[in-house]
Amino acid sequence: VQLQASGGGLVQPGGSLRLSCAASGRPFSTNTMGWFRQAPGKEREAVARISWSGSLTRYADSVKGRFTISRDNAKNMVYLQMSHLNPKDTAVYYCAASSEDWPNSLPQSFASWGQGTLLTVSS
Repeated sequence: VQLQASGGGLVQPGGSLRLSCAASGRPFSTNTMGWFRQAPGKEREAVARISWSGSLTRYADSVKGRFTISRDNAKNMVYLQMSHLNPKDTAVYYCAASSEDWPNSLPQSFASWGQGTLLTVSS
């Protein structure tokens, strides 16, 4: 599956933004989808993931209550709604797909990756 993330940009602290990920290729609805991020000089970390049906979601502790992952299988889209953003959220955000039923949050559990979209939170 091919993935393309979009929606990044410059946001002021406290602001909101929605990232989108468009999928193409093999059937999208069978994949667990995840959002990851990588800040300068840091390792890539899991932000959120969602099961193929959308019934299961998991979030990193740092974004719980602020970020919401969702998907629209009919449109082959995954979204990450982000609110109450702070400078620590600044990173390149990647969407990723896993063929596992419910993978763990490690990047190596996700075989397909988009190109990333940059979010900068700054005043």
